[in-house]
Amino acid sequence: MKKLRIIIWLGLINLILCSCEDIIIKPADSNQNMEDFEATWNRVNNVYPFLNFKKINWDSIYTEYLPRVEAAQGDEFYIVLGDLLAELKDGHVYYKIPGGSEVYPYYPARHFKDRHAYSPFIVRTYFNKELNVTASKSAEYEILPENIGYVFLSDFHENYLFNEFPGIMEYLKNTKGLIIDIRQKRGGSSLNIDAVVSRFITLPLEWPKIHILGEIIDIDPIQPKNPTYTNPVVVLINGSTFSAGEWTTEIMKQLSNATVIGDTTGGGGGTGSDQGNAKSKFKLPSGKIISTTTGYFERYDGQLVEWNGVPPDIRVEQTEEDIKNGRDKQLEYAIDLLK
Repeated sequence: MKKLRIIIWLGLINLILCSCEDIIIKPADSNQNMEDFEATWNRVNNVYPFLNFKKINWDSIYTEYLPRVEAAQGDEFYIVLGDLLAELKDGHVYYKIPGGSEVYPYYPARHFKDRHAYSPFIVRTYFNKELNVTASKSAEYEILPENIGYVFLSDFHENYLFNEFPGIMEYLKNTKGLIIDIRQKRGGSSLNIDAVVSRFITLPLEWPKIHILGEIIDIDPIQPKNPTYTNPVVVLINGSTFSAGEWTTEIMKQLSNATVIGDTTGGGGGTGSDQGNAKSKFKLPSGKIISTTTGYFERYDGQLVEWNGVPPDIRVEQTEEDIKNGRDKQLEYAIDLLK
């Protein structure tokens, strides 16, 4: 088995929306477009792990898209490339515009259902003081009037939580219960997942199984880090909880003092490595960048997280209408449970 540092990518950042006026039509460059199309098709065919699981006939898709590639002129090829990658129905897959941001051509349906069913502004109305914000702005935290700790994690990237989560837990260590809010969570690094969950375990804990390029990857168990928080914990999730947020949720579900509340997560179980052919980013002949899943992680029950997501222990549905009415029913349920 191989030992690799696993990266769980950013998933579901804001999609760049381009109007027709924004697309610059240039003279046809069919050779370059064809080279990029061939390279994209081959890259997915060689490394993408979910073609069989999703019942995607990648050969048929090649035949379907070939005439569109041949007809595309200039930047019209981006539309074709985006549609091609959207066929994978994978919230981790994107292409990158030169000089611009990543474009994610697919969003899971559960994300659309829940993206406005949460509001940080409504959450703040449950506190009688301003929330603390970390230097990286990756987390907000405070203590509710009932002496219940609360921390919202918005970013698992870089080494933010590795550096900042110990200070958060020092601040919240004397609370009688703790709410970890990872609704609206995107992707990030396993380093930061470890930084969080290691504060709630008392014995080493194995990671869920991780597969990269068809092989199970050997990762050292998560080790407890002192001080360990052993009081009751609630993890809040919804359909916009994705990728690293789902991995964190699945691990926390294994703990006897943790309860997961909310709705099933978005279903982004893909992952990649920072080494060799397992890297997610791939440069096309023209210099354009695409990024595809090269591996995946499972739930502890052996089911894929991809598409399936991670279900809560207690389902509490919340709608955009609840938020408009100034209520966060999922947060209220968590507070009542911990009280």
